[in-house]
Amino acid sequence: MTKRPPVPSERQRNALLPGLILGATLLVGIIYIGEAGASIIRFIVAILAVIIAWFAVPARQWWWLPPMIAVAVLWNPVFPLSFLGDLWIVAHIVAAIVSVAAGSFISIPRVIPEVSRAQ
Repeated sequence: MTKRPPVPSERQRNALLPGLILGATLLVGIIYIGEAGASIIRFIVAILAVIIAWFAVPARQWWWLPPMIAVAVLWNPVFPLSFLGDLWIVAHIVAAIVSVAAGSFISIPRVIPEVSRAQ
């Protein structure tokens, strides 16, 4: 019995891994709100949000750009917006959910090259 090679998916999700990492970073970042480690969290969040927004452009899924740009602006480390309290915790949770959703749904068709057979 011969094994068939696995059939690749028809779509590729380039933003999935950055979306999962961003979601995890935002949830861990709740611990660092108002502390010294918050600036490192801000760098990671802003960079990953821009990466996800970048992947949304070739996928032509423009509706993911505003939330990802908003996350990049709100968590930017250059001009930090200092929010504290329950509203900022809720913002972390909502942004984590949105980032995982964006990573899951942003996809482009996979280009599978034809393999020529030598005869």
